Amino acid sequence: MLTTSLCRTLGIEHPIISAAMGGSTVPEFTAAVSNAGACGQVGASGAGPERTRALIQRVRELTDRPFAVNVILDHYDGQEVETALDESVPIIFLFWGDPSPWVADAHRRGTKVVVQVGSVDEAIAAADAGVDVIVAQGVEAGGHVRGTTPLFALIPQVVEAVSPLPVVAAGGIVDGRGLAAALALGADGVLIGTRFLASEEADVHPEYRRRVLAAKSGEDTVYSEDLFDVGWPNAPHRVLRNRLVEEWEAAGKPRPGERADEAGEIGTRRMFDGRTVPIRMYSSVTATTAFDVDLERAALWAGMSVGLVREVKPAGDIVRETVREAEEILAGAR
Repeated sequence: MLTTSLCRTLGIEHPIISAAMGGSTVPEFTAAVSNAGACGQVGASGAGPERTRALIQRVRELTDRPFAVNVILDHYDGQEVETALDESVPIIFLFWGDPSPWVADAHRRGTKVVVQVGSVDEAIAAADAGVDVIVAQGVEAGGHVRGTTPLFALIPQVVEAVSPLPVVAAGGIVDGRGLAAALALGADGVLIGTRFLASEEADVHPEYRRRVLAAKSGEDTVYSEDLFDVGWPNAPHRVLRNRLVEEWEAAGKPRPGERADEAGEIGTRRMFDGRTVPIRMYSSVTATTAFDVDLERAALWAGMSVGLVREVKPAGDIVRETVREAEEILAGAR
């Protein structure tokens, strides 16, 4: 069994954390990952206290294993982190901001703090703040991308800078080969996102999932600093190519304020309280089954290893197969 310091720190069996991919990482998905021995995440950014508490309670109905609540600090107004800590969640996963205001309170409540970073300097700052685990994200990652360094250049540098803290590799990892490679570079585990878009439990719009499966290589993805910026400006990201991306590229990659049809809408979203709200062009949202949108105009987050995602499977099977493949590779390397 692949047991690392990450496993011992978080109380999990396998050195894998699932990414929080917008609203697609519903409690059923989170619990499936955790029940397989990894660490599932449920996304709470922007959910508000009531919804955050409901998500946590639903995960607890489905698993008694450790899980994480993900909050993007750039969206933070105090509510989601405080609610998660009030609920004494096992793990809080923070991204895109300074974790230091909440580390001491989290530790008093018995909650581990995981922080995702994009550079060595950011990793050192997180370590100095007292976090328990650092996730180092390479530029190959799908969704919002914090740094600009390729993952396998970043990981050894972060490991050296923050040792003995556990370091998790994130960005372009979809299988056991990526897990084995990350461990060989000194990481203590991996964060996996794009592969789980093709899990049975993730709440992903069926056409979005089909496009993930149809992608051939990393060249089917595009990195942009500001294309899908409505709702989250100044946050670089990686998406699958679609018609909007191609039109934007053909127009010379115009900046916000200069793009075509910026006042337009791409469809609607059904909210948790039953309301239906419009979705603007260039919105930073994840296409779940609650969306009735034109996916040729939507953000389809995906990492550069998307071409290796070829079939839909239960999330637990993805965890177990990833670990088994890594174990076989590492055993053969000895």
